Amino acid sequence: MLFQKSLTRELTYTSIGVFSILLAILLSTQTINMLGRAAQGRIASDAIFALIGFWSIGFFPVLMILTIFVSVIVTLTRMWREHEMAVWMASGKSLTDWVWPVLRFALPLSLLIAVGTTVIEPWAVQRSKEYAETLKQREEMTALSPGVFKESRSSDRVYFIESYSALSGATRNVFVQSIKAGEVSSIFAKAGQLGTDKDGNRVLILQHGSRYTGEPGSGAFEVAEFEHYTLKISDTEKIVRPELDSETRPTLQLLGSDNPADRAELAWRLSLPLCALILALLAIPLSYFNPRAGHAYNLVFALGAYLVYQNLMWLLRDAISSDKLSSALAILPAHAAMLALAAALLYYHNRPAEPWLTRMKRLLRRKSA
Repeated sequence: MLFQKSLTRELTYTSIGVFSILLAILLSTQTINMLGRAAQGRIASDAIFALIGFWSIGFFPVLMILTIFVSVIVTLTRMWREHEMAVWMASGKSLTDWVWPVLRFALPLSLLIAVGTTVIEPWAVQRSKEYAETLKQREEMTALSPGVFKESRSSDRVYFIESYSALSGATRNVFVQSIKAGEVSSIFAKAGQLGTDKDGNRVLILQHGSRYTGEPGSGAFEVAEFEHYTLKISDTEKIVRPELDSETRPTLQLLGSDNPADRAELAWRLSLPLCALILALLAIPLSYFNPRAGHAYNLVFALGAYLVYQNLMWLLRDAISSDKLSSALAILPAHAAMLALAAALLYYHNRPAEPWLTRMKRLLRRKSA
């Protein structure tokens, strides 16, 4: 029908815009966060985009749920505000006639969310952890920014470089200080070069420098000048296989698990697609807007309903994870409650309009009888 095609087309265009805006906001926020961590030397600068990519894949299901809910709310609220909904109501359409067109829009996206939560997200989390572990085993200098003191992961060595070229591995004005068995060793070099030795270990070849060795508080220090000095900074990189946990374990393995954390993860993965459909239904009555009132209170109610829904799901998930609830199906009451709320609001807004005085007289007559 005409109104179904018109609604589906507008929902599609709106969802594209909403998804693009939400993705841009989240990517900008995460990029700023990653750049700040890289400036502090906590992560390697060349790992920023990879980590953002893994994070985006993991956050995709929640982003799609928000896109569905916001798109339906925005589209139907506009139709109420511009009196288009009144025209459809006058032509014999009720509010329940909008259920199927909205579900037809939300169902394919819910299936996409299901694929993301059950297949793609566990894979992305696993690859992200492997990549993070690999970065820990890489040479320490790649995480440095020029002009920043950097402590090694073993906390027994401190680096400082004035400049560093990621392409050639060349460094200039290098300072390295290490403490072993109460002895302090300080090395100053005008230049350095990152490389590998014959065993595949990462080394820093220092040039034209001096080394000072001695005990703190003592005047006895050994001073040695060198033309070339090789400093081992990391061992050979190894293939890292982090242990599987509830977040990274495949969905089929979660089905037969007795671990409370696995049951909670399974309940969460299967709940997100269902959550998208229920929120799409709930958005239909929540989008009701009275143009004469001029107040968009429905948007406040929609935000409150979304927060209540998500917090209720988190509460039940934590209860399953702590073994207070013994089944993954224990999360279903949250969906049942919100589905009942959607049905009640549909019934309330779909009932025939009745003047306030007539309604009060009817209620008084019912009480007196």
